[in-house]
Amino acid sequence: MSDFYSPQHRQLQEQHDTVNLADRLEQMIVEQQVSEQHQPFIESRDFFFLTTIDQRGYPTCFYKGGNPGLVKVVNPQELAFPSYDGNGMFLSMGNINGNSKIGMLFIDFETPHRIRVHGDARIEANDPLLAEYPGAELIVRVAISEIFINCPRYIHRMNRLASSKYVPQAHQDTPLPQWKRIDAVQDVLPACDSRVAESLGGVITPEEYGAMVLSGDA
Repeated sequence: MSDFYSPQHRQLQEQHDTVNLADRLEQMIVEQQVSEQHQPFIESRDFFFLTTIDQRGYPTCFYKGGNPGLVKVVNPQELAFPSYDGNGMFLSMGNINGNSKIGMLFIDFETPHRIRVHGDARIEANDPLLAEYPGAELIVRVAISEIFINCPRYIHRMNRLASSKYVPQAHQDTPLPQWKRIDAVQDVLPACDSRVAESLGGVITPEEYGAMVLSGDA
């Protein structure tokens, strides 16, 4: 018997007379591997939302951006994606090392369309796929448990303006991040980032960085 629904789900379904509908939808849309319908959509995305679970049991949600093809369908049961340079907190990667259960949401705001994935993730530091993602520090591989399409009814239609200039590109220097200029972090930056502020014109205050974020200059 499927464990897709919990007693708490069932209670609400019973209250709203949707038990039969919920069962039918599970039968119709929930799959255990990537289909020919799913793969082109997943591999066309340049971003997705990732959920992981921290050591306190809190689910945490992350935006992961890159180039189109950010997530690779390795085979029908496995996905892979890169981890790029971040803020040094390693929240999503650390959570995965502590609890392999993750969720992924792929969404197209223009069509609209979305696909959800549940799976178990692991981090690989010397994965051969690193060669396919310039600037990547780690590769995450995801063993798929469930994949399904969600109704697009409440997705707002939005137009895509531009890619992030910070996404690493082959044979190009990646721009340095402005937040590494903040005065309060200068004494704790890793050695490789010690000259970022100087390269970008000097240190700035958190308030100045906040203004850059709000103006879109960060």
